[in-house]
Amino acid sequence: MKNVSNERNFAPYHTGQNRTQMTPPAILVVDDEEHMLRLYEKELSEDGYQVKTATGAEDALKIAQNGQVDLVVLDIKLEGKNGLEILSDFRRINKDLPIILNSAYSTYKSDFQSWLADAYLVKSSNLEELKKTIRELVNF
Repeated sequence: MKNVSNERNFAPYHTGQNRTQMTPPAILVVDDEEHMLRLYEKELSEDGYQVKTATGAEDALKIAQNGQVDLVVLDIKLEGKNGLEILSDFRRINKDLPIILNSAYSTYKSDFQSWLADAYLVKSSNLEELKKTIRELVNF
């Protein structure tokens, strides 16, 4: 995993030095479970983030290609293309886009593809670890 650092080189749409206090970071949550999307959307919106959601690879990659996100929270077990494959696609679009793999399964942590992510978290009903990791990655 990459170390969390305040010295990231973000694209023009991304956070860091380019984001003003008026513009909250945009988080893309990719999960095929609708109830998880709603939970994350509610919790992260309450923390001041702009939240975008996608249930699969095609929609998620379109959003990322438009440069509309500052960080991605990505589930691994998705219908169709899995999260590890999508992770590689995100890296091709923007190698500096912070990505958190968020899975119910800790077994994927040892998969080499998961090492492309900035963080790997096991899903929990307590979102504090996820929120802390997001804050660290987007400097918010």
